[in-house]
Amino acid sequence: MAPKQKARSWSDLKQSGNECFRTGQYGEAIGIYSLAIKELEKNSKNNQEDLGILYSNRAASYLKDGNCQECVKDCNMSLELYPFNVKSLLRRAAAFEALERYRQAYIDYKTALQIDCNIAAAHDGTNRMTKALTEADGFSWREKLPPIPTVPLSVREKLATKTTTPHAAPPPSNTPLQPTQAPLHNSTRQTNKPAPSDKDLRKAQVLKEEGNALVKKGEHKKAVEKYSQSIKLNPNEITTYTNRALCYLSVKQYRDCVRDCDEALTMDSSNIKALYRRAQAHNGLKDIGSCVSDINTLLKVEPNNAAAMKLMQEVQRKK
Repeated sequence: MAPKQKARSWSDLKQSGNECFRTGQYGEAIGIYSLAIKELEKNSKNNQEDLGILYSNRAASYLKDGNCQECVKDCNMSLELYPFNVKSLLRRAAAFEALERYRQAYIDYKTALQIDCNIAAAHDGTNRMTKALTEADGFSWREKLPPIPTVPLSVREKLATKTTTPHAAPPPSNTPLQPTQAPLHNSTRQTNKPAPSDKDLRKAQVLKEEGNALVKKGEHKKAVEKYSQSIKLNPNEITTYTNRALCYLSVKQYRDCVRDCDEALTMDSSNIKALYRRAQAHNGLKDIGSCVSDINTLLKVEPNNAAAMKLMQEVQRKK
């Protein structure tokens, strides 16, 4: 008779779930996190914060798997157990945004910014929601918002020490993924750039859209000027950097492209466009090692990215 296997602890299950998430096996991660939650809930000495983190991790897996409704449910549970957890707020905001529940997404992004005003993803999300809500409800859209929760100062101080790179690295127990900068899901990191005023945000958005229109016409040098003006007003929007990087690629200013991608990746270390465009720029500079490194990082985030795999094949033929 085979010996009875010892039941796995919730912490072991959590680590297995982390590994599945790290390799893009989101469905498997969901199942393993579910087992970990059951094990921890059975433990009379369970810690609410640990349980809240498990729900938040499973929420990240649901979000990556495209199940936004379940992501919201898990974030709700996580935030009951671990109030004002930045990762859960950002994950729920992303899910709300995908579900076109823009008011709720705006509230979560703004709440996260109370905890740390330098979270680039929260600034970007707030900008997107402002635009969407203005289009939907006009300039009086703020009147229709539910109240934004006030994060107590004691909570802000406590959580700020845990989110020196928000939604990111240490402490490793807070996230399924544990890289040196930011996780490959909902990845953001702290930026020291000041938050722009609402007026600057609106003007920056207009300039960015003008740049987008010029790109569609193939006028990349003119688009660079528009994006540069937009960045001066709002240096926290990742997509403006990646858009300008595309323009630099088009005019073969590869080093400028690399710089813009570097900037974007300091704010979102798993940004697909930044990784791919930087890989292209490194290829243009004949820096094959850096090109391959960027492609490998991208494929860890999105294993089936056809463009990245094609570029890898092209680069390998050059070796």
